[in-house]
Amino acid sequence: MTDAEIRPRRSLLFVPGLRPDRFAKALESGADIVCVDIEDAVPLPRKQEARDLTFPLFAGEGRAKVETMVRINPLSTPDGLKDILALRGCAAPPRALMLAKPSSAAEIRLYDELLQGSCADIRFHVIIESTDGLANVMEIADASSRIDSLLFGAVDMSADLRAAKTWETLLYARSRVVHAAARYDLDLLDVPYLNLDDQAGLEGEARMSDALGFTGKASIHPKQIPIINEVFSPTPELVERARRILAEFEKDETGLVVVDGELIERPVIRSMLRVLAIADHLENAG
Repeated sequence: MTDAEIRPRRSLLFVPGLRPDRFAKALESGADIVCVDIEDAVPLPRKQEARDLTFPLFAGEGRAKVETMVRINPLSTPDGLKDILALRGCAAPPRALMLAKPSSAAEIRLYDELLQGSCADIRFHVIIESTDGLANVMEIADASSRIDSLLFGAVDMSADLRAAKTWETLLYARSRVVHAAARYDLDLLDVPYLNLDDQAGLEGEARMSDALGFTGKASIHPKQIPIINEVFSPTPELVERARRILAEFEKDETGLVVVDGELIERPVIRSMLRVLAIADHLENAG
């Protein structure tokens, strides 16, 4: 991901594929990303109905400030294959897809091969939510130049690992995905917090995700968006510090820069550039 492509991916709001009436409202929710879900949110007998309702939403969408995408069914399922065929037949396909349950880099490369022509510009956002996906996360993260982010799917992951769905039991799994996303300079979003009445719990988990290295968090209701955006936005203090660090490096000739009594080494520059890119994007969007 180049500096020019850095953008806030703090929050993602899911919209059920059978409820296209919620799409416009979701775009006004303040979420950085809106994802229409035709996978987990749709029962098997209604998958075709969801496709018919969802894909027309993206015709004439233009370049909205909000990123939009569709979570499609896994390529290893009949409905995943039908999703691909429907996408290839779209005059105006979605700008991005959320790829569910990949087990290997080969699956990502297959998406890449199948989605050419009118679909060649579709970006990928990949959910790591199985033991196979976790084992192969490094190769998956590097499988296509079209990947913009990874997502951590705790519900399916905990079931696959035979572990309780708690922060402590899934710390190892989260950390592996953080490592892969950081290594390949991808954004990384955490699983939604499912208790809509526990805003304090949402904030607490979001802050732990932020501290671990996630760049954002998914959500299932618009009322969760303000908390998530606040947690994953750079503070004014951090933005000011980033500007001072970069200014010091610009005039440095020794390779040793000290800011506020702390020795700052060159690898910090990358993260400071990211902070400023996101801050500038948010300021311009406002």
